[in-house]
Amino acid sequence: MKFKLALLAVKSIDISKRFYEEIFNQKVVLDLGRNVTFSGGFAIQEDFAWLTDLPVDSVIEKSNNMELYFEVDDFDGFIEQLKRFGNIKYVHPPKKHDWQQRVVRIYDPDYHIIEIGESMAVIVKRYFANGYSIDEIAKIIKSPIEYVKSIIDYDLKALNIEQSN
Repeated sequence: MKFKLALLAVKSIDISKRFYEEIFNQKVVLDLGRNVTFSGGFAIQEDFAWLTDLPVDSVIEKSNNMELYFEVDDFDGFIEQLKRFGNIKYVHPPKKHDWQQRVVRIYDPDYHIIEIGESMAVIVKRYFANGYSIDEIAKIIKSPIEYVKSIIDYDLKALNIEQSN
């Protein structure tokens, strides 16, 4: 068995499709009218009750028990983009976790929770560029040393490839 994707029930396929395309840069990989699959590995479905033979009133809004998670390299730029989009409903304003990741949670047009976090790789690279050791960074971001090292090693390999060309 192989997991394929998560599917979100939506009221308006057009409104939700625009939301995910414009805010999250999702590309439509399959558009079946009432069902749209995005490049990020999830889909949206209009008329979910019809599709599943469930009573219409059983498809509830704002259940607050699941979220989609995205990471961005430019967190501040993303927050500015949200402000320009208008009519965004926040679960909470931007905040910083004790592992130093800035996050914001918003609702999509159908009240599914969307979390947007600053890329952990960006955080690691920022601390490394400021002279912190791999051990220090691991403690600060509360992550395994191997994880921090893998990000730094990947970056150093990329730099060596660019320098040799």
